[in-house]
Amino acid sequence: MQLEEVTADITTLSYWLNWRVLLCAVWVLMPMVIASFMIWKYESLDHLKSDRGETQQDIKQIPHYCKAWRPCLKEVHPIWLLAFRLSAFCLLLGTLIVKVVVNGAVIFYYYTQWTFSLLTIYFGCGSLLSIYGCYQYHLLSNRDLNVHHVGTDEEQGSYVPLTFGETTNISKDRRVSDPQEKNCVFQAAGILSYVFEVMFQMNAGAVMLTDSVYWCIIFPFLTIKDYDLNVMTVNMHTLNAVLLLGDAALNCLRVPFFRISFFVLWTGVYVIVQWIIHACVSIWWPYPFLDLSSPYAPLWYVISYASGHLIIVEP
Repeated sequence: MQLEEVTADITTLSYWLNWRVLLCAVWVLMPMVIASFMIWKYESLDHLKSDRGETQQDIKQIPHYCKAWRPCLKEVHPIWLLAFRLSAFCLLLGTLIVKVVVNGAVIFYYYTQWTFSLLTIYFGCGSLLSIYGCYQYHLLSNRDLNVHHVGTDEEQGSYVPLTFGETTNISKDRRVSDPQEKNCVFQAAGILSYVFEVMFQMNAGAVMLTDSVYWCIIFPFLTIKDYDLNVMTVNMHTLNAVLLLGDAALNCLRVPFFRISFFVLWTGVYVIVQWIIHACVSIWWPYPFLDLSSPYAPLWYVISYASGHLIIVEP
């Protein structure tokens, strides 16, 4: 739904070269610069510590990529987390496809759909990591079972050791197949796990804040002409939070606070993209408070960023 008609040509220089745009640019870019500095500082420190292995505690910790697919409780099989993530991915993807079919690609003009799409990608990556994790869990279970059987056979006196030639052949086969292939797989899993954690932090900020603002502020108090609250709208602002909270309760991801900076960058990028679009094309703003022609625009922007998010209205 179009919220605001174009009242002036926003592609002219007079619209952009004024004090209001300058102040709004400061409010948008300053948090992004601070967020980028925090990411550069703490991510570099985190990788430096992990590379050096400075403490014994770091060595004993679960490998970084394992945390993306391990449930929070050891008693829970990883397949349950996989089932949840696959179901969530299919549900989110189906909802997004239906929304595109009904409303068209214009929905991606709105921040809500940006976040919803990011959450869909998040559960897609999580499903891939969980599939890999279930495979690793199966290998570890078989290895532990074989060790248990060998120990039992030794106690019963029926253990027959491999001959020297058989042992040598097995060890050679493992040397040939393990090093390069396993290193590539581990590196890929580590990179995907890191991206997965970053997306979790971005979604945690975007989903929780936008949904709470929508239901607590916008829905009760804001009245919009021809605004139709339908099942799809409710689904967009409820399903995402429920699924993300469910995954957060099941997984054992570490969530350092500084990575909320990625959410700040995510929101800032959305605003900058909107500015670029409107500088090139005279088109309506998706949200009235983004309009830079209002004398209160700097106030709207500073309030939005002080609260840590953009106020989101569903199209």
